[in-house]
Amino acid sequence: MHHRKAISCSVFAASAAILLLAQVSAVGQQAAPAKKVWTPGRTPDGDPDITGVYDARTATPVERPKGLGAKEFYTDLEFKDITDRLHRKDPTAPGVSAGVFGEGGGDNRRVQYDKDVFGYDVFLSNYVATKRTSLVVGPEGTVPPMLPEARERNAKRNAYIRAHDTDRVQNQNLETRCILSNRQLIPLFPIEDSNTHLQIVQGKGYVTIYEELNHDARVIPTDGRPHLAKEIRQYQGDSVGHWEGNALVVDTTNFTDQTVFRGSTENLHLVERYTKVSPDMLLYRFTVEDPKTWDKPWTVEVPWMTAKGPLYEYACTEGNESLGLILGAARVKEAAEAKNSAK
Repeated sequence: MHHRKAISCSVFAASAAILLLAQVSAVGQQAAPAKKVWTPGRTPDGDPDITGVYDARTATPVERPKGLGAKEFYTDLEFKDITDRLHRKDPTAPGVSAGVFGEGGGDNRRVQYDKDVFGYDVFLSNYVATKRTSLVVGPEGTVPPMLPEARERNAKRNAYIRAHDTDRVQNQNLETRCILSNRQLIPLFPIEDSNTHLQIVQGKGYVTIYEELNHDARVIPTDGRPHLAKEIRQYQGDSVGHWEGNALVVDTTNFTDQTVFRGSTENLHLVERYTKVSPDMLLYRFTVEDPKTWDKPWTVEVPWMTAKGPLYEYACTEGNESLGLILGAARVKEAAEAKNSAK
């Protein structure tokens, strides 16, 4: 009798324990707060609010280092390691040794006088917060190779420029002429480690992106208007925007043959997405397409981190006096060569 009672008590205790664990588990599941999805605020006109001052600086290389293969993201430990190496000014940190900003590799800012003083030092940059191994997205992580005809076209163009760059003002590039700097040309590729601040301002039917470098203001209509006629070409193309959820989507066509993006033609088609994903980060993503330059579109993603203002005034060669010096020196050289050949 006592034996059966002991068994019964044991069974009851076990059952009660199982029931209690189930209740605790259920309570724990109910108590775990659901992860809240952050959404941006709204402007007075009801559009997602992406206004603010941002810094597009990054030490993440444009293309993925070859040793990483198809690895798109660093692990948390890897990301911490390379970030620590960057802050220790380790020249072998990914992106530093591979060349962060130039198309051909190498940091052309490294030779600039007093880089540290003016904040141009690549070691002051950060890797992208998304832990990407490259700015170019996808398993390949590289810009598609140029088509053979595109390589030939650009080789001829570059050869002509080298031979005739001082013949006239129009043969100088847009940056030297203080029309558009390389940092201003869209898409906004982080090719330099200076003047990387931008400011976004919104109004009814428009979004304006103001760049610190060369104080350029790009005004993008969002009122549903169509593109300009194909015959009308502009240095920065014709941009029209619209909202898709929380993202500003900007479609740009009608480029000229003078605003070459990595060897592109005037047929370049650019689609940009600006999405505020947290209080301190805006995700800038763009896709470029030019069937006369690459055999497929390719995409880049760069987080822009919020920054404290203000943006500083920028002057391009203090009144553009360098053009007169460049062309004037060329005329002096030509006169000397003509005088020597006449002897």
